[in-house]
Amino acid sequence: MKKLLLFFMIIVTATVVSCKRNGASLFTPTSSGLAYELVVVADDEIWNSDAGKALEKVLKSDIPGLPQSENYFTVMRVTPENFDNTMRLLRNIIIVKVGKEYSAPKIKYTYDVYAHPQVVMTIQARDGQQFIETVEGSKDVILNLFNTAELNRYVANYKGKHHTGVADTAYSKFNVQMWAPADMRRFKSGTDFFWTSKETPTGTQNLVIYSYPYTTSEAFTKEYFIAKRDSFMKANIPGVRDSYMSTDSITVEVKDIAVQGAYTMEARGLWRMKGDFMGGPFVSHSMVDTLNNRIVVGEVFVYEPKKLKRRYIRQMEAALFSMKIMDNKFEENEK
Repeated sequence: MKKLLLFFMIIVTATVVSCKRNGASLFTPTSSGLAYELVVVADDEIWNSDAGKALEKVLKSDIPGLPQSENYFTVMRVTPENFDNTMRLLRNIIIVKVGKEYSAPKIKYTYDVYAHPQVVMTIQARDGQQFIETVEGSKDVILNLFNTAELNRYVANYKGKHHTGVADTAYSKFNVQMWAPADMRRFKSGTDFFWTSKETPTGTQNLVIYSYPYTTSEAFTKEYFIAKRDSFMKANIPGVRDSYMSTDSITVEVKDIAVQGAYTMEARGLWRMKGDFMGGPFVSHSMVDTLNNRIVVGEVFVYEPKKLKRRYIRQMEAALFSMKIMDNKFEENEK
């Protein structure tokens, strides 16, 4: 009952400003800070207490599907007195308010308050214990809000500047919209399969698209997905010395989400090269192309053996959120 009550106490607000530019005033400055960097505004007493530790633990939760422990966010903390004009320009902000004047716990968030693009969340509670219960009961709300905001920033960048060749192939071959980073360099096309990648100083970032007929209601299960993925990867992504890509099935987690308003099965986990020592994380989105009676899968994976993977996988994962099945028969795209 306590969690249910807390759910109904979460208040969602939005800032509305006249003379807008993508949701912000024309006079709103550009936000600063790195992707997935977040500042918490809290006084010393709260931040050094169990309440502050509870919030920090949530924000530094492990990202699922990575081979090493990596936090969702890089967290900074400033006191209210030091929350100056420079700090107000940061892209992700949480303001903590704890005091007897706050009779009910609330989580509020607004966009583009001090800069654009920006998310400012306020968490208020009567005392430390109520704050802990609010934060722990709203963990997914907090993480999803800022994670989605960062993904949307990447998608907006890709919309303005993406690889037109990848976009054209995604449309003509798979009937989907897909915006990939403009610096993709290598390409491979096969039967119902497309692979593009770019090299980094220490590895590679990769995007694949593949499709297959939608013939069974079991198609959107973990087991079916892994079987299809392994089949496509073995046939199209060979390694050296007869090695090939496979899925580490124990690590895979799937869940239902919505992308561009359409049902999507998200899968994330680890891949490995059978017969070799290579591996890394992957994220995939599976959608139904109802007009053409098939499933289209967009997937990103990275190989960065000497680096933490958070930044690389998230940069590529944003491309999946640009994926949209077009309202065309496939034959029309081939003309």
